[in-house]
Amino acid sequence: MIGKNIDQEIKNAMLAKDQARLRGLRAIKAAFLLAKTEKGSTDEISEEGELKILQKLVKQRRESADIYKQQGREDLSAIEEEEIAVISDFMPSQLDAEAVRKVISRLIETSGASSMKDMGRIMGLANKELAGKADGKLIAEIVKQELA
Repeated sequence: MIGKNIDQEIKNAMLAKDQARLRGLRAIKAAFLLAKTEKGSTDEISEEGELKILQKLVKQRRESADIYKQQGREDLSAIEEEEIAVISDFMPSQLDAEAVRKVISRLIETSGASSMKDMGRIMGLANKELAGKADGKLIAEIVKQELA
């Protein structure tokens, strides 16, 4: 559970005067607190829930970094990239494209999918099996290639 370690990590970053790490850790803590206080939620967040939150934070920062790069704001893009690195430290290691392709090929074989009509079903299976281990865009891209 990441939420339990985050306060200690924040203290360590403060003592080390590591501003980039501190920003990333505070973003994680804020997202977890927000999730805990949402209507209908419990006091605890499951590991799966924590992983989804971290994925969302990384995705938001990637999108922001891309926009900043397009606008020529390398200074702001660098800040987003630093935060991505900090948040990614708390996520499981990501699979490379070849490993994702193997998993998707196996899913297509076992499910009997044969055309693009089956993409939704394969995406559901792939997202379930590769949760937190691969980026959704990469999964979708490979599923399209394999079914085409």
